[in-house]
Amino acid sequence: MKTFFEAVRDRRSIYGLSKESPVPDSRLREMISIAVKHAPSAYNSQSARVVLLLGEHHDRFWNMVKKVLRKKVSPEKFPQTEEKIESFRNGYGTILFFEDQEVVEELQHKFPLYAERFGLWSQHSSGMLQFILWTGLESEGLGASLQHYSNLVEDEVKKEWSLPRKWHLLAQMPFGMPTVEPDEKEFEPLDKRIKIFD
Repeated sequence: MKTFFEAVRDRRSIYGLSKESPVPDSRLREMISIAVKHAPSAYNSQSARVVLLLGEHHDRFWNMVKKVLRKKVSPEKFPQTEEKIESFRNGYGTILFFEDQEVVEELQHKFPLYAERFGLWSQHSSGMLQFILWTGLESEGLGASLQHYSNLVEDEVKKEWSLPRKWHLLAQMPFGMPTVEPDEKEFEPLDKRIKIFD
């Protein structure tokens, strides 16, 4: 297994996935439980909610996305869109990231001085959770990417899986065994991005 910073270094968006996993589903559940429990959140609000879709549930989600996009993307551009969606559907599973707006609203009411900030802090917390799980999947030999089709399918997702109305869908992370190498990544010089005063 990779060290934490090796996994941070190697994490990439992987679009070529297969319906295989080097780890059992019990390990996936364990990783998600640890990440959700220990990811930081403002005022220890613990507003993150996660849904793990495996097997036919995973396929059903990406079929749902494809069906919605077919209505919104022009026919000449749809084949490229469909290919992308199929690459996600070819994966082993999908993690859905939600933030519970009931928790956010309670904090806004309780601490009105910071009311306008709690929505932003909630998204910060979700971003950290997403990074923890993405890096964790990398450390276990899985590839993943982060997708944002939430505005297209949120209501249907909540209906399909009987999820609370106040859960707000932020992102989706399809994952599976990588079937392709990630593209080379270019980096800005670090001396332009980091300042150290000692």
